[in-house]
Amino acid sequence: MIVKEEFLNQLRQLFSLNLYEVRIWTALLSRGISTAGELSEIGDVPRSRTYDVLESLEKKGFIVMKLGKPLNYVAVEPQEVVERAKKLVHRDAKDQVKKLEGLRGGDLLGELDSLYKQGIEFIEPSDLSGALRGRHNVYTHMESMIKNAKKSVYIMTSSKGLVRKAEALKPTLQALAKKGVDIRIAAPIDKESATVAKEFSEFAKIKVVDKLDARFCIVDDTELVFMVMDDKDVHPTYDVGIWVNTPYFASALSNLYNLAWKNMKDVSVITKSI
Repeated sequence: MIVKEEFLNQLRQLFSLNLYEVRIWTALLSRGISTAGELSEIGDVPRSRTYDVLESLEKKGFIVMKLGKPLNYVAVEPQEVVERAKKLVHRDAKDQVKKLEGLRGGDLLGELDSLYKQGIEFIEPSDLSGALRGRHNVYTHMESMIKNAKKSVYIMTSSKGLVRKAEALKPTLQALAKKGVDIRIAAPIDKESATVAKEFSEFAKIKVVDKLDARFCIVDDTELVFMVMDDKDVHPTYDVGIWVNTPYFASALSNLYNLAWKNMKDVSVITKSI
């Protein structure tokens, strides 16, 4: 059986399978029903590992063992496999969340906090910085930074970035607004982002950017995340953000932001015409 490595790698990532599992599974799919020996040959998997792999696939619901001599294995329809895999992911995720929730207030988390507080004492302010690779990591770090805001969150973003922030940060920003945190968002507004801008304007100050082109977030004039590339030119996987904890630079950029803010148009002026 000849199957492209790229295809096998996609299956491994989607279904969380190892190399032998994906080889045996695709081998069985190509036959419908087969013995362990046949699958070992077709999938190029050592005979000594084949039964373990088949047992694993059976537990995951990818195959069914047919009783008899010799033992045969039957492939489950791929659509059904997808549904079973989804249920497994949901179940495992719930179990993992319960375990993590159980850490709160426990000795283990207490020890981790103690180690962190001990280590942070030796860190120079200039060391509190880093590169964030991939848009998912950028937004995860940005959310952690934002949710600790005490007085202000200033955001400059692109039109598409505004839409993304509605999905990733809106609940956190809403909660902060209720606590009296000053939230300001500046972005270009087009048909795609107009609706999102209206939603944000219910709890945040929104203004329209015409000529400035930048992506950054400042929290409490202390912490800053800024993107180094235009999101129109970079794939989300390769997007890069720089995080710095520096009141000196963050405060300076915050002052520049507020100077530019005074000359920006209110979002209501633009959304009425779109």
